[in-house]
Amino acid sequence: MFYHLFQRIKLFSSPRKEFYLFLKKLIGFYPRKLSWYDIAFTHRSASGMDSQGNVVNNERLEYLGDAILGAVIADFLYNRFPQEDEGFLTKMRSKLVNRSILTNLTFEMGLNKFIDSNTNNSVEKSHIFGDVLEALIGAIYLDKGYSAAKYFITKRILSRYVDLKELEQIDLNYKSKLIEWSQKNKLEVKFDTLEEYSEKNKQPRFVSIVEINSREISRGTGTSKKEAQQNAARMAIEKKDTVMPVTRH
Repeated sequence: MFYHLFQRIKLFSSPRKEFYLFLKKLIGFYPRKLSWYDIAFTHRSASGMDSQGNVVNNERLEYLGDAILGAVIADFLYNRFPQEDEGFLTKMRSKLVNRSILTNLTFEMGLNKFIDSNTNNSVEKSHIFGDVLEALIGAIYLDKGYSAAKYFITKRILSRYVDLKELEQIDLNYKSKLIEWSQKNKLEVKFDTLEEYSEKNKQPRFVSIVEINSREISRGTGTSKKEAQQNAARMAIEKKDTVMPVTRH
């Protein structure tokens, strides 16, 4: 009892009181170890150092939260759709952990207002928001355990911000949609994906180029080949009305 009282006094007297009160309202309970939540909102471009000289940012928490999010959603879908097969469940899980979906959730929940970042890299920026949500889930798991993380995902995210019926109708496989459209219109589509490295970033950067009838239509970037191709395909689909008059025979 006294420990919890001390934690609340610490929270209200902190210079980051606004952030911690936001967290309490968002996750549904008072955070216990506040440092984990601070780290969850720290992008690697704003990394600090701890007393042992270790680099401190949210990458490790994001890794942990990503695994927990996947497990909770798999469990949620398994029980929510008892009559559906593995293919349906896999597609729905992919949609729920899709980078664009996580980014949209981050903005809807207001997490974006508290992110500490100094990056100007466009690829990194596209991942910052979804990574913070996953890192927050990792922080909750370390702070309160699996049950609290599951409660946050199912009751504070899925129940409030996700329309499952609407999500069922959404097709996020832009590459497949583009190929289907090109075949229907007798057009030749080609994906050329390159891998780039930078001294600043540990992870490679992928650039995918979409060509339709040997003409470059769009480019997409990502931290994986699949992501780069999906981004390039999405932009090509947005331009397809301007492509047709030029390329169709």
